Amino acid sequence: MDLFRKKSIQALIQEIGKKDVNLKKDLGAFDLSMLGIGAIIGTGIFVVTGVAAAELAGPALILSFIISGLACVFAALCYAEFASTVPVSGSAYTYSYATFGELIAWILGWDLILEYGLASSAVASGWSGYFQGLLAGFGIHFPKALTSAYDPANGTYIDVPAILIVLLITLLLTQGVKKSARFNTIMVIIKLAVVLLFIGVGVWYVKPSNWTPFMPFGFSGVTAGAATVFFAYIGFDAVSSAAEEVKNPQRNMPIGIMASLAVCTVLYIAVSAILTGVVPYTKLGVKNPVAFALNYIHQDWVAGFISIGAIIGITTVLLVMLYGQTRLFYAISRDGLLPKVFSKVDKKKQTPMFNSWITCLLVSIFAGLVPLNKLAHLVNMGTLFAFMTVAVGILFLRKNNMAPKSGFRVPFVPYIPILAFVFCGYLILQLPAESWISFGIWLVIGLGVYFGYGRKHSTLNTQVEQLKKVS
Repeated sequence: MDLFRKKSIQALIQEIGKKDVNLKKDLGAFDLSMLGIGAIIGTGIFVVTGVAAAELAGPALILSFIISGLACVFAALCYAEFASTVPVSGSAYTYSYATFGELIAWILGWDLILEYGLASSAVASGWSGYFQGLLAGFGIHFPKALTSAYDPANGTYIDVPAILIVLLITLLLTQGVKKSARFNTIMVIIKLAVVLLFIGVGVWYVKPSNWTPFMPFGFSGVTAGAATVFFAYIGFDAVSSAAEEVKNPQRNMPIGIMASLAVCTVLYIAVSAILTGVVPYTKLGVKNPVAFALNYIHQDWVAGFISIGAIIGITTVLLVMLYGQTRLFYAISRDGLLPKVFSKVDKKKQTPMFNSWITCLLVSIFAGLVPLNKLAHLVNMGTLFAFMTVAVGILFLRKNNMAPKSGFRVPFVPYIPILAFVFCGYLILQLPAESWISFGIWLVIGLGVYFGYGRKHSTLNTQVEQLKKVS
């Protein structure tokens, strides 16, 4: 059936060289690792940790991070093999085109548009809050109507700082991937220094008595905490969207994905252990738990650095999420499932210019006008769905002997992909019913777009029609 027509891995790779202007191969393993850390360490470590400790896991938050980390490690191994095997933009969408066929690829691409787009908007809103807080410390305030999303009851109509940061990051992304990666690296180094500063100062104030009781809400609290702090890990999959711009992707993609995840998991466990050791977990239900912990031990000067680190951290997350969204649009458009203008590359900058500004417009609308607190869990839903699909994809690759023997290969197949699927499946079941309903509605809209436009304009469909005319 033509709904499940596939593109061979060889055909996907050959397509890269057919265009007049291609994306520039400028990134190495270090750049990719920095992109991964830039995407992962952000609001998760600075915000989510406190709520998860106070309301769900208690000091056993450490176990929550380990469980979420394991789910991501298993999924990351699967991503690493695909990224090495199919070094093409589009991440899980492109992998699905090779393994499951066009319809499943479109569903996953539509799902990732939700993940990256909504995450970008939510992160921009979070950045706005931190930035306004920093300015308030200097006595600078925006007019209230311009400080948050549309909510006339509270006197707010548009979030101008959120729109401004999206515009600035888009401007940077259109200057070329190397400049964006260089900026990201500088910001990530500052961000890591701030996290290490917290660990270095906080470790001397840990009271082991604060870790008792270790699991006040039982193991169900630990697993609920794992589903919540999973937010903190979202982003490493965006690294795979850079595949087409990587030098020696067979070697560098797996290193970038696994190194960024390993660094972040170690830091998360260390921060959660110190956080719950310094402050009784019952007091951590605040918006800025890391800064709060430092104020709690009267290290106010460090707390100021943490606030700056949070702003920098959120900036790099936004950079990588917007980058991932533009490369996803690029890949889907190149396959004909979205208008071709999305895959047009600027000859001078070698970046998808029009695509980047359309992404900027859409993300700005959501970030500036729509309160995203009720939709945030959809980001989790979309990510877990993608992880589970990629895990099953590895089993398909191996069963059908589609993967080349060179490059990175997942060890212990089928066990690692099955563990990835089970861990992510368990976490997705912890999400509320409303997120399932919202996700279902989004997929129905996506199917309407596919059958209304994508199926007819698909490059595979065009090739079939041309063959019919010739014969």
